[in-house]
Amino acid sequence: MFGITSLEMRRESARPGAVPVMVPMPAERPYSYAVPDGMTIVPGAIVRVPLGPRQVAGIVWDGRCEEIEAKRLRPIDHVFDCPPVCEDMRRFVDWVSAYTLSPPGLVARMILRAPEAFDPEPWTPGLLLTEARPDRLTEARRRVLELAGDGLAWTRSGLAHAASVSLTVVDGMKAQGVFAETMIPPRPVVAAPDPSYAAPGLGPSQEAAAARLREAVSAGKFSATLIDGVTGSGKTEVYFEAVAEAVRHGRQVLILLPEIALTQAFLARFHDRFGARPAEWHSDLPPRMRERVWRQVAEGQVRVVAGARSALFLPFRDLGLIVVDEEHDPAYKQEDRVFYNARDMAVVRARIGGFPVMLASATPSVETQVNARQGRYARVDLPDRFADAELPTIRAIDLRRAPPARGGFLSPLLLSAIRETLARGEQSLLFLNRRGYAPLTLCRVCGHRFQCPQCSAWLVEHRFRGQLVCHHCGHHERRPDACPECGTLDHLAACGPGVERIAEEVVGHFPDARTIVLSSDILGGVKRMRLELEAVAKGEADIVIGTQLVAKGHNFPNMTLVGVVDADLGLANGDPRAAERTFQLLSQVTGRAGRTGKRSTGLLQTWQPAHPVIQAIVSGDAGAFYAREIEERERGGLPPFGRLAGVIVSADTRAESEGHARQLRQAAPQAADIFVLGPAEAPLALIAGRHRFRLLVHGERKADIQAFLRAMLAAAPKPRGSVRVQVDVDPQSFL
Repeated sequence: MFGITSLEMRRESARPGAVPVMVPMPAERPYSYAVPDGMTIVPGAIVRVPLGPRQVAGIVWDGRCEEIEAKRLRPIDHVFDCPPVCEDMRRFVDWVSAYTLSPPGLVARMILRAPEAFDPEPWTPGLLLTEARPDRLTEARRRVLELAGDGLAWTRSGLAHAASVSLTVVDGMKAQGVFAETMIPPRPVVAAPDPSYAAPGLGPSQEAAAARLREAVSAGKFSATLIDGVTGSGKTEVYFEAVAEAVRHGRQVLILLPEIALTQAFLARFHDRFGARPAEWHSDLPPRMRERVWRQVAEGQVRVVAGARSALFLPFRDLGLIVVDEEHDPAYKQEDRVFYNARDMAVVRARIGGFPVMLASATPSVETQVNARQGRYARVDLPDRFADAELPTIRAIDLRRAPPARGGFLSPLLLSAIRETLARGEQSLLFLNRRGYAPLTLCRVCGHRFQCPQCSAWLVEHRFRGQLVCHHCGHHERRPDACPECGTLDHLAACGPGVERIAEEVVGHFPDARTIVLSSDILGGVKRMRLELEAVAKGEADIVIGTQLVAKGHNFPNMTLVGVVDADLGLANGDPRAAERTFQLLSQVTGRAGRTGKRSTGLLQTWQPAHPVIQAIVSGDAGAFYAREIEERERGGLPPFGRLAGVIVSADTRAESEGHARQLRQAAPQAADIFVLGPAEAPLALIAGRHRFRLLVHGERKADIQAFLRAMLAAAPKPRGSVRVQVDVDPQSFL
């Protein structure tokens, strides 16, 4: 058994007759299981237990078992030869469960997502060179001896392949005693990072910032630090120094990234600094690699993991630092089964474990800004770009004065800027956060609009694929030639632009330019996307048209013009974070320009040039924007000055959904510091055939909103039939 501490050995000596086991299902508490005679059990051990007719993996939990007759307890079937889940991680699961009102079994399930990793990786048969030598030294045998002379064990086939000989040559040498059989341990998924591999080459302000981060790591206690730096200021290189310090201290490091599957450039930068890549953890990782990473993280072999939000639930053996890059990104919020924000949970994980957490962003969230201003987080500022590179000059294009040509979406001013950029041999980026060709298709004769049959949303035309697609449930159908309502041919009109339509317009204006579209639904998936991003970085495209994924920290050295096609998109909805998100997104995307020092420009096409968000970006006065936004949040009692929770009720019929939502509202307890809004039909009232109603619970900052929600859920009737209730504490989406 791996990693049994002296405390756990003392616990083990008691040999309890029963232990609590957290199983990966919507269980509100651990289940009790009997410990068979002769079986060794420690808290955190991963075991196989019977659950109904099935066998499932679970985690031996803390606390006492329920008082149940011993003869009624089912026995633990098997203890996996796996490092136990540490006490800090078990406390973290309990905390996340209590905060999000999620069953602890579902939270624990996120730890147990690599079941094949619970048993050790098998060792591989190998060969090791002995002192004996073959009776006759041929050229083939000489090559084999030369390779095997490094003192390392080789597999039979690996040695033959490397020496360019047949297997019979190796077998013959083994028969003469030249090789002895041995067993080769599993190879590491990544090489160990070397903190001294490459000098970072930091500027004075960056070195000062890095020194503060190294000091926080060396202190060996909890701290939270905001790394606030403009785009291109070297935030990554600075926090790499904190990573290096943690590795020097023998600790493991987790770097959270919002789009790890698309950040090959980040992995390359890490390799350049440490001489090895970090282990990756994300949904596109092959199953076998996921299992190996999970196992080697648990055993402590993997020192640094770069991962998406789910990496927070990897069973680290000795975690000593978490870095949350692009901490403002909405991708850190999970809205399925367990609703949690990985940024906030990373801070909790660090506090429980007693080690530092660092949040990096060029446009920090309002919550993080307030925490830094109030002293709960330390702040490290990087106000200038690396090597004194200039920030892009940002200007607004007033579409009332310089409108696009009829049927187009690009202003003559933006087209002129693209033409000048092409003449200089530099790259342009056109940003529109709308996938596909057009967000709506209708019939010009009868007015029929193509709507998803399962959602209250229009179907988006994807002309490259010849399909109409729902971006909420995935429904898709072929784009017809005739209107299904009136039967008229060739009278279907695409309304509004998506990136594909902008690409069509660009090709019409600049037919000789190399144009590329970057969108999350690109054919070929993540692998194709990585290749496209690499091509842009190498200068193999002249004009890039992209959605929000192009704003996620990519470095395009020759890009000097960014044009935002619709800067107003996102400002006209009722989301209380609309202004903040628009500011962050536009700031990030315009920050893709001029990162290597070339003079650069950002142009924002807008019908509202006087809007505070547009004015803040054009003026470059982020401080004024945050001050105004924070003041408005405080006045309205919105986070972080108040508490919010969403309760989403869905069912197969509208009546069922609305009826249960009203019962929940009636069951809400009386509280002076908490009130309930709704129920009201959700803005997206129908998704995947399920009708949705929402309640919004609003409380003062110190209100115990979790206790209020528990009381409300307990007093209301239990959901019946198709009714499902989801609770979202600290909601990021109000759809």
